[in-house]
This record gives sequence, C-alpha cells and structure tokens, in this order.
Amino acid sequence: MIDVHQHLWPEAFVDRLRARREPPYLDGWTLHCATEAPYEVDPAAHEFGKRVAIEQDAGTALAAVSLSSPLGVEELGDAELLQAWHDGAAEFSEPFRAWASADLRDADVKGLEALLDKGFLGLQLPAHVLTTPSGWEVQGELLRAAERKNKPILVHPGKARSTDAPGWWAPVVDYTAQLQAAWWAWHAFGGRREFPKLRLCFVAAAGLAPVHHERLTARGGRLGTIDPNLYVDTSSYGPQGIDAVARVLGIDQVVHGTDRPYADAADLRQGDAATAVIRHDNPHRLMFGSRTSPERGVQ
Repeated sequence: MIDVHQHLWPEAFVDRLRARREPPYLDGWTLHCATEAPYEVDPAAHEFGKRVAIEQDAGTALAAVSLSSPLGVEELGDAELLQAWHDGAAEFSEPFRAWASADLRDADVKGLEALLDKGFLGLQLPAHVLTTPSGWEVQGELLRAAERKNKPILVHPGKARSTDAPGWWAPVVDYTAQLQAAWWAWHAFGGRREFPKLRLCFVAAAGLAPVHHERLTARGGRLGTIDPNLYVDTSSYGPQGIDAVARVLGIDQVVHGTDRPYADAADLRQGDAATAVIRHDNPHRLMFGSRTSPERGVQ
C-alpha cells in the first residue's frame, strides 16, 4: 500500500518552530498560526517509532510525508525553518519518504533539483498560490524542474484566511475552496499544454472540484478527456465523496491519501479490486510514472 499524503515533523523542525516568536511557532505543543486558532498538537503524532508501528500494522510500503502548508512556511523567508524540514525529512527511514517544499518568495530551482536528486519524491505546492491561471504561471520554473526530473507535484491547502469562525471552518471552507480554485485554474491556464508530462495530485479530492463538471458545462466550459497524469487523493473523504469523483474522473485517477495524523483511512466501499487499484497501482503511477519497481522496495 502507498499513502501519498501524510504529515510527520522531524525533531529539528519542531525545535525551530519553538525558537520562533512570530507565527507559525510552537509554545510547548501548542501551535500558533497567523490565521487560525491555536491548536494542541499531539506529541505522539510526531513520534517516529509510533508512526512506523502504525504503518507496519496498516501494511504501508511507502508513506509520503509533506510540510504542513497551512503554516505558510513557503512564504515566510525563514530559510532555517525550511532547511530544518528538509534536513530532518531526509533522515526518515522506511516506510517514510518526503515531498520537497520551496521558498516561493525566491524560488531556488537548482536547490529543488538537488533535493529531488537526493531522494525527495516530488514537490508540494500550497493551493492558495495557485488559485488563478497566473498563479500557475508564476510557479512555472518549479513545475518545469519537476517535469524534467520526472517527479510529481502535490497540491495541498495553504494558509487560510483570518476568521473568528469555529476551528473546523478552515479545513471545511478555506482549504476546499483553495483546492477547487487551484484545480480549475490549472485547466484555465492550459496546464497540460504547458507541461505535457507533469504528474499532479490534488489532495482531499481537489475539494470535490471534479463533481462540478455539470455546472462547468452549463456555463459554457468543457471537461474534455480524462487526463491520465492528473490525480486526486482520498484524504478526509469517504464513500460518498470519492464515489462521486470517481464517476467523473474514473477510478484510475484516485489515489490513497490519509492526511495522517489529522485524519485516517476510510472504507470507500469500492470493492476489493478497486481498493487495490486506489491503494497501490494508481499511487505507484503517480509517484513513479510507470509500473516498474520503484526505489526502496515498494511492493
């Protein structure tokens, strides 16, 4: 089984968050962000040995972990914090491997390529910077670097807007809105024309954006043919949401992602054959681009 979407903080990253005095920072295990209410982090959720045991019990051969983009690290300009993420994540042992992130204020393309050459699985980009066609254009150099290296892109929710709404508001409203906008912006930008070989995955079923294809058609747009290199993951959704997306995109574009430790795997009620495809075959194609055996023994 391959899980394309998890979060696990290296010790060096936690230490650097505690050293900061402005959001994002940790006070003990209380996380303070610029636009969301303080959040009590479970220390066990980032204890490496416990997380390994969880994945062993689940039968996970590869768990792809990423920087938490809602923290806004990619736009902070805190090179030490970003370095702490990459240095710590590079030391993770099986089944964990990591997505790279980039300083979006001053993108270091050569630095990204070096990380990808060292074993990072691909590049995570925060959805809030991709919500317009021009947003995708701005990130063109990073996208081209990933395409050259035959590595995928993970589109993950970024910073939420400030609000006095309940704690569930950002994940349910802001995050899904970002993902939907980024999905449609990719199409409006003509992303596949610009990057014909680039593989992308939108987490959380792209905020269910594909389900709106009927409204797209009603308003003069066109869904077009299914893109075999464009995927959505299952994180935070269950059988109703994933079934609706799969009816539009087809089961081959759905990949297993849990968002652990903030969520867990759900029974999608797709049957044994479809479940096997979602949990192995599809994420294998997303991550490695073929059915050949990937590095580090993923079965």
